Amino acid sequence: MTHRLLEALEAFSNALGVSGNEGEVRETIASRIRPHVDVLETDALGNVIATKKGPKDSPRLVLSAHMDEVGFLITHIEKSGFLRFAKVGGIDDRVILAKPLLVGPKRIPGVIGTKPIHLIFQKEGHKKVAKAEDLYIDIGAKDREDARRLVEVGDFAAFATRFQDLGNGFVKGKALDDRLGCTLLALLLEEDLPLILTAVFSTQEEVGLRGAAVAGFRTSPQIMLALEGTFAGDFPEERDVSRAAVIGRGPVLTHQDRSMIGDPLLLETLIAAAEKEGIPYQFKRPLLGGTDAGRMHLSRSGARASVIAVPARYIHAPVALVKIEDVVNTYRLAKAAIQAIADKDWPS
Repeated sequence: MTHRLLEALEAFSNALGVSGNEGEVRETIASRIRPHVDVLETDALGNVIATKKGPKDSPRLVLSAHMDEVGFLITHIEKSGFLRFAKVGGIDDRVILAKPLLVGPKRIPGVIGTKPIHLIFQKEGHKKVAKAEDLYIDIGAKDREDARRLVEVGDFAAFATRFQDLGNGFVKGKALDDRLGCTLLALLLEEDLPLILTAVFSTQEEVGLRGAAVAGFRTSPQIMLALEGTFAGDFPEERDVSRAAVIGRGPVLTHQDRSMIGDPLLLETLIAAAEKEGIPYQFKRPLLGGTDAGRMHLSRSGARASVIAVPARYIHAPVALVKIEDVVNTYRLAKAAIQAIADKDWPS
């Protein structure tokens, strides 16, 4: 199972899919899940919606994972051939300096440029973080006309990070928020399931949960779970505060974040499933972040919603790091949760 998981995660992580430009990821996912589902559709926003049939009297369960990743949009090509850009999604300016990118549908190699320390040290500019609006992307073009042969305004750019198994129980790659969730959901669709499952691989989560809004209205879930990659916080702290999730301690469950208050009965069901199967689990620090669950639980007459996430260091950056054991345990919990949901008599 671990081999299948890592194979899928590598393919999904390496695919390019900045918010609003998820086509490559969409096709990679659709190609993998097509043999294992009964219905496979794509809506106007690019969400992939798949249905796997099961007992007719089961609750309407929707599992969602978002396909998109943070990245950049080309906004201007200067006479010099340098590219100006805007950030797409939440990216800290501190992590983008000198990072390699792939730009546009031709996957043109580029690098985010800034002045070297030799030219700014005397003015103490090294003590300030360069703002994204002051940076540029260098693709080695000699002038604007040369650049336009390769790139156009409106093209997207993604981090040029390749997935890697570090050989010590950890893997690293880009876009693990949320290609981790996409991987878990794709593998669950390969299983024999005890209920009707609708799987949503959503778009534009990083810019406002937009795909989830459309998919939630269309699928009208009774119960929904978001499968996510969430930020780990196991770093040195300046003071004694409650930590965010910690690498190696298993799946992360959510009481509350900025987009929703989790359904208590569903959360109890997830906890009971984890304890029954001997799966370690932990809780997300409240009031941080948001997921597709925050938008989909408000669809139509409303849905019970919760989140199961893999802790990952350095999300929304060029590379993230996860422990394989956490990914496997999150998969185990998601599978156990599906069975527990199917077995439970849910109040209407």
